[in-house]
Amino acid sequence: MDERLKVYDEKMKKTVDYLASDYATIRAGRANPHVLDKIKVNYYGTPTPIQQVGNITVPEARMIQIAPWEKSLIKEIEKAIMSSDVGITPSNDGSIIRLVFPELTEERRKDLVKEVKKKGEEGKVAVRNIRRDGNDAFKKLAKEDVSEDQIKQLGDELQKMTDKFIKEIDKLVDEKSKEILTV
Repeated sequence: MDERLKVYDEKMKKTVDYLASDYATIRAGRANPHVLDKIKVNYYGTPTPIQQVGNITVPEARMIQIAPWEKSLIKEIEKAIMSSDVGITPSNDGSIIRLVFPELTEERRKDLVKEVKKKGEEGKVAVRNIRRDGNDAFKKLAKEDVSEDQIKQLGDELQKMTDKFIKEIDKLVDEKSKEILTV
């Protein structure tokens, strides 16, 4: 692969990776510990990811358990979960916090699929913007004694790369939509 194309390949790959990690935080009826990825707990005055202050397990299909390393953190973890957008009220027995996920309603599933498709579209737009930046950069190469054929070839390669990443995004959208709609 041409060195000038690698930069755009990496940027597009990062866009797809970000979308995949974003999809992991969308809950689809089953308990998925990744829904807690963005939650930070106040740990002695420092916002700390919830995974670093306790052990997270999924003992049942619709339950997440959090066993904090220190009992004093239970209130802080509960407060962080309550103020997040997870939408589940935690319960605790003094040593373990439990999050019980209710079944998703048909309406909620459809809303989640819409959200997934919207994020997929945003990902595609980001990939196309990277393509546009690349094409603009290639046009400037004409001033540096690069032939029009080489510039056209770079543009064609960039288009193939764009198509490949757009397909990947479509695949991610389809997989996540199926996962959400599966009861």
